[in-house]
Amino acid sequence: MYSILVFILLFSIWIVFSGKFDLFHLILGVFSASFVTYFSSDLYFTDRTIGFGARIGQLFRFCRYLVWLLYEIFLANLHVLKLALWPKSFPEIDPTIIRLKTELRSNYARYVLANSITLTPGTVTLNIVEDTLFVHAISRKAAASLDGEMERRIKDVFERPER
Repeated sequence: MYSILVFILLFSIWIVFSGKFDLFHLILGVFSASFVTYFSSDLYFTDRTIGFGARIGQLFRFCRYLVWLLYEIFLANLHVLKLALWPKSFPEIDPTIIRLKTELRSNYARYVLANSITLTPGTVTLNIVEDTLFVHAISRKAAASLDGEMERRIKDVFERPER
């Protein structure tokens, strides 16, 4: 059942992003979605005990998280722009590597956290070792932005106990 949901999700994404509705592109989309589903369907929806309603709630929470993440990316872009263009900001550049211990239990939630950090300008996730992320930050301000808010929001999306 979950493999079918993954296939439908991937094929829908294919259709939206390709924008082509001729037979050739639709067949190519079916083959591509089938191939990816076959090799990766066990990576998505690892907790198979969650019901459909809870999955819909998770989807809405994830969309809310993406809006927040886009706002944070915008703010981080402004910070990096300031560091790059204003000579008075050069002393603020203080590269550092941070050990970030996470309370996230699932590998997928850790993966989302690591990628969210990397998407945010000024920070890059270098490595994940069990429950610890190693993150490079361009400045102390960028390092301070990893205060746990991102992790809390991801935990709310993926590890929230369903009521």
